Amino acid sequence: MGDAMKGAHFRLSPTQKQRLLLAQERCRDAAGSVHSSAFVNVGDTIPVDYENGYLRGHGTQVVDGQLLATVCGVVERVNKLVSVRPLRARYNPETGDVVVGRVTEVAPKRWKVDVNSRQDAQLMLSAVNLPGGIQRRRTATDELNMRDLFTENDLISAEVQTLHQDGSLHLHTRSLKYGKLESGQLVKVAPYLIKRLKQHFHQLKQYGVQMILGCNGYVWISALPQSTPDIATDQKRANTESLEAAVGTADSQNVEISRELRERICRLANVVRVLGASGFLIHPDSIVDTYEASLSWGTELKHIFSGEFYVRVVERDAEQRSKKG
Repeated sequence: MGDAMKGAHFRLSPTQKQRLLLAQERCRDAAGSVHSSAFVNVGDTIPVDYENGYLRGHGTQVVDGQLLATVCGVVERVNKLVSVRPLRARYNPETGDVVVGRVTEVAPKRWKVDVNSRQDAQLMLSAVNLPGGIQRRRTATDELNMRDLFTENDLISAEVQTLHQDGSLHLHTRSLKYGKLESGQLVKVAPYLIKRLKQHFHQLKQYGVQMILGCNGYVWISALPQSTPDIATDQKRANTESLEAAVGTADSQNVEISRELRERICRLANVVRVLGASGFLIHPDSIVDTYEASLSWGTELKHIFSGEFYVRVVERDAEQRSKKG
């Protein structure tokens, strides 16, 4: 199972379009006026403190004494600095981010990896684990055998190690939780929809499935490992990293996957695509909630991409927000 489409498009009947517009209106009403100024369109006025002064950031422009948005996005304020972060933008990396990427080139002493950023990331040979976890200096032989680790088009999980002023970034896979990904499905969504959490490796044991929610908008879904590897002798480290190591290393095992498990993986992947097309935040709770809803509604796997399911998901979210409000 390989790459999936980045976005989903649904054919809606006139009735479904009307239901969708009503549900979206209910979602906006439920958000309340507190958040109404957080999201702006091009030309919208951004409220600022003119008396104490402010600093104009990216995505803004002063016109006739008023601060206007030049892009559609979310207003961000850091002290006096006011900027607008565009919703439709490539991944903006931060140090420590968990990412899923595809190797695009094997270069001398490094791999180039597509992580949905402005330019490919660099994964140095010195920043990966050697087979068997051996700790030593890399030699010319290691450089000749780089393709034994990762080759073009391989999917990997990694962590952002450093950022540079020119926009380039370096990755590392020194932990057992990172590495090559196999026997699963990749889903691409907008990076801003991935909710930043302390944990981006998740095991859904009730479904026999694991997920990696990459901060760069790449979501990896695959089968659970048959066994959890011993990742450290130190008990404290084992307690904190055992879950992540299980998720990251399972994909190196080319185990037979049953038809039932493949269907669960595909259903979860399709649910993520629908959530991405709906503009909802993507995190384990929202994924499991929508997955269970698809089962309770009796929606077949092939019908998850139907307009009816898409509209019902938005209507359901609008109803939940109205109850909370």
